[in-house]
Amino acid sequence: MELQEIADTLATEMNRLSFSPPVAHVYNPLVYAREPHACYLTRYGKGPKEVVFVGMNPGPWGMAQTGVPFGEVGAVREWLGIEAAVGKPPHEHPKKPVTGFACRRSEVSGRRLWGLFQARFGEPEPFFARFFVLNYCPLLFLDAAGRNITPDKLKPAERELLLAACDEALRSSVACLRPARLVGVGSFAAQRAEAALAGLAIPVGRILHPSPANPTANRHWEETVLAQLREQGIEI
Repeated sequence: MELQEIADTLATEMNRLSFSPPVAHVYNPLVYAREPHACYLTRYGKGPKEVVFVGMNPGPWGMAQTGVPFGEVGAVREWLGIEAAVGKPPHEHPKKPVTGFACRRSEVSGRRLWGLFQARFGEPEPFFARFFVLNYCPLLFLDAAGRNITPDKLKPAERELLLAACDEALRSSVACLRPARLVGVGSFAAQRAEAALAGLAIPVGRILHPSPANPTANRHWEETVLAQLREQGIEI
C-alpha cells in the first residue's frame, strides 16, 4: 500500500468510530485537510527512510489546520513549501476554529520540531532523504469547553477500537517506508509504536515531546533531543 491509500483507509475507519462525553468534538484532518496532507505524503513520503518520527495526534493549531503532522502554519508553508485548500470539520468548536493556512495561531510543538530539523538540514530535501514524520492517531478530540483530550484519556472501549485501527495504519506505513528504526515524539507515541510493531525487528526509541505544557521541554529542548538521538545512534 502507498501512504495515501493508508491515510484514506484510516480516515474512513476513523469516521466509523463514535465517542461519548467528555469528547464533544472530533476533527479528522485526513478528510477536511486531505489536499495538503496528500501534498506532504507525495512530496516527502518516498522510502526507504533511516528513521520515522511518530507523534501522538494533531494539535489544534498544527495538523488540525494544515493536515501535516506537527504542522505549524509557518513551518509548513515556508519550509515544507506546502499550502493547499483546507475545509472544515463537520462539528467545529468556536474556540478552536479551523481556518487552514489563514490561521494566525502558532503551534509551539510544531515550531520547535520543524525548527530543529530546519536548523540542522537547511532545506527539507536532505532531511526527508533520511527521515519522515507521522502522527500515530489522526484525530483531534475536544471537550465541550474546547479543551484538548489526548487519546490515552478516552474511555477504554472507545480507545481500544481507535488504537486497533491506528496500530494497523502504523504497521502499513512502516512496511511502505521501510525504516531502520522508529522514534516516538513523547512517551505515548513511543509506547504505541512498540505495541504496534511487536514482533518486528525494528527498534523503537523516544525523544522529549516539544509541547510547552511539558516544563522540561521549555528548558533546552533542542539540546536535550539532540543528545537523546545521539544516544540512539542517530545523528542529525
